Amino acid sequence: MHRVAAYCLVLAGLFLLPFTIQAASRPNILWITSEDNGPQLGCYGDSYATTPYLDALAARGMIYLNVWSVSPVCAPARTAIISGMYPSSTGSEHMRSEVRLPPRMKLFPQFLREAGYYCSNNSKEDYNLIKPGRVWDDSSTNAHWRQRAPAQPFFAVFNFTQSHESQVRKRPHTFKHDPARAPLPAYHPDTPEVRQDWTHYYDQITVIDTKAGERLREIEAAGVAEDTIVFYYGDHGAGLPRSKRSVCNSGLRVPLIVYIPPKFRHLAPKDYAPGGRSERLVSFVDLAPTVLSLASVRPPDYFQGTAFMGWYARSAPDFLHGLRGRMDERPDLARSVFDGRYVYVRNFMPHLPAGQHVAYMFETPTTRVWKKLFDAGDLLPEQRQFWMPKPSEELYDLQTDPSEVHNLSNSPKHRSVLRRMRKAQRDQARRIRDVGLLPEDEIHSRSVGSTPYEVGHNRQFPFSRIFAAAELASSLDPSVTPKLRELLNDADSAVRYWGAIGLLMRGRDSVHSSSVPLRFALRDASWSVRVAAAEALAKFGDDSDLEASLEVLIEAANIQRHGLYIAVAALNALDGLDRRAARVKEKIAALPDTRGDVIEKLKDYISRLKEKTLADLN
Repeated sequence: MHRVAAYCLVLAGLFLLPFTIQAASRPNILWITSEDNGPQLGCYGDSYATTPYLDALAARGMIYLNVWSVSPVCAPARTAIISGMYPSSTGSEHMRSEVRLPPRMKLFPQFLREAGYYCSNNSKEDYNLIKPGRVWDDSSTNAHWRQRAPAQPFFAVFNFTQSHESQVRKRPHTFKHDPARAPLPAYHPDTPEVRQDWTHYYDQITVIDTKAGERLREIEAAGVAEDTIVFYYGDHGAGLPRSKRSVCNSGLRVPLIVYIPPKFRHLAPKDYAPGGRSERLVSFVDLAPTVLSLASVRPPDYFQGTAFMGWYARSAPDFLHGLRGRMDERPDLARSVFDGRYVYVRNFMPHLPAGQHVAYMFETPTTRVWKKLFDAGDLLPEQRQFWMPKPSEELYDLQTDPSEVHNLSNSPKHRSVLRRMRKAQRDQARRIRDVGLLPEDEIHSRSVGSTPYEVGHNRQFPFSRIFAAAELASSLDPSVTPKLRELLNDADSAVRYWGAIGLLMRGRDSVHSSSVPLRFALRDASWSVRVAAAEALAKFGDDSDLEASLEVLIEAANIQRHGLYIAVAALNALDGLDRRAARVKEKIAALPDTRGDVIEKLKDYISRLKEKTLADLN
C-alpha cells in the first residue's frame, strides 16, 4: 500500500513539474506605451521618422503589422486593455464614462497580483470603468518595478505623454524635422499649419523614442533584461483630426513591438523571429489575455480577446473591431471592421459629420485651418468628406487607398467584400451584446442596481429588436419611413428612440409625413425619445411645431433636472438647429452648467456646448 502511495506521489510530482518550473521562472513583463501615435516609426518603413531606440528593439524582437486599438481615443482604448473586453459590451465606450463591472469580473493586473507579480503603473489610468478594488501595487508618477520584493516577478507599465494631441500643438516649437518633407495624408490640406502640426508630431515621436531607450537601459543596468519580455505600443492613431477619433485605420492602427529574450522563447508564437514581422491580426482586447498567458495564468472565460503568445495562445481572429461613441461633448455611434486589407465602417449616426465641433479638437491648428478652408469651399473632394454628413456604410481598400478617401461601399466589384465585412460587424454586435446601441442615458438608467454588461446579457433585454431598429434607422433608405413610424409605438424606449432618430436622419419629407406620431413622442416616458423627436420636429417640422419642440429641448437641457446625458443630447440638438434656436437664446444662456453628481472629468461639457451654441446665434 505504501508503495502504491509513493508511486502516486511520484507521478503527481512529474505531472506538476512543468508548472512548478513555470512558477519559479516566470518572466518579468515591461510595457512601454505612448499616447496618440500610429506606426510612424523607422522600423515600420517610415523614412521621415527618427526612432533609433525603438528600431533597435524591433531588430532584436518582432513587430506586428496589423494591430488595432479598439477605440480611437484614450479612455475607451485603455478600458479595453485593462478589462480584456470591448467597451461596447461593458457600457464604457463613451468618453469619460464611469460604469461598473459585474462582481465576478476583475481587471487583468489583479490576476497577476494574485499570481505573485508586482504590478506598477507609471502613471496614466483613464479607464471608463470603476475599479473593482485594488488593481495596482503602485499607480503613480513614482511607480517602478524596482519597488518589488527581491526576486519577485514584475509587470510594469511606463506611459509617455509627449506625443499626445495636447503636446503636438504647443507653440512656440523649434522643429527638428523639415516641415517641407512632412508626409501628409490625402484627407488633409497642404497648408503651413498642417505641415507644422505633422512635423511637431514626428518631433514628439523622437522624444518618446528617447524615453523608451531610457527604460530599456534601466533593465539592462539592473541585470534583468534577459528575464524581461518587452512590449512597446501606442494607444491609438496620431493626435491629429481624422486620425484620432476616427474608426478608420488612420485612427485605430498602432505599432506593437515585442521582444522575448532567449530563455523565454518557449513562450513566443511560432512566427516569432528577431527582426521579424508578423501579419497576425491583434486587438487591444488581446493584450490582457496575452500577458496572463505569458505569466502562466489562465485567462478568464469572459475575456473577449485572444492570447497571441504564451501558454494559452490561440489562433488569430479573422477580423479586428473598432468603435466610436460620444467624444467629449459630442455624441456619435460607429463601428468598424478590419480583415488585414479592407476597412469597413458602419455609421449609426450618419447625419452627424465626423468633424463635429469637439472643443478640445479645435484647439489644434490643423483643425481650425481645415474647417476654415471647408467653409470657404477651398478643399479637394477627399478633403471635404470630414466635414460633411457620413454615408451609412464605408469600405476602403488599404492596398490601393491607404488614406481611406475612396469609399467602395457602392462598388459592384466589391459587393461580396461588403457583405462579408457587414456580416462580421453584425456577428460581433450579437456576440458581445453591444449595449452601446442604447441612448447613453439608458445605459446608466437601465443598469441601476446592476451593470451595463449584465443588462446586455439579460435574456429579457430585447437586443435583436434594438439592433434591427438601429440598422433600419441608420440605413438612410427613405422607403422605410413607414416602418420607422411603427417603431415609435414599440414597447421598448430604445426602439422608439431609433424610430425618432431615423426620421430625423431622413429630413423634411419623412418628418412631415410622421409629424403626428412625433408630436406624441414629445411626451414619451423616455427623455431620450423626447429629445430625438423634438430635434426632428424643430429642424424639419412646421413652424407650429417649433415652439413645442424648443420647449422640450430647453427643459431637457437643464442638467439639474434631467442629468448630464439628457442635457448633452438636448444641447447638441439645439446647436444643430442654427437660427431656428434664436428665439430661446436667453434661455440657453440661463441653463445651469452642472450639478453635484457630475464627475469632475465631465463638468465642462455643458458650458462648452452652451458657448458654441450661443456663439453661432450671435
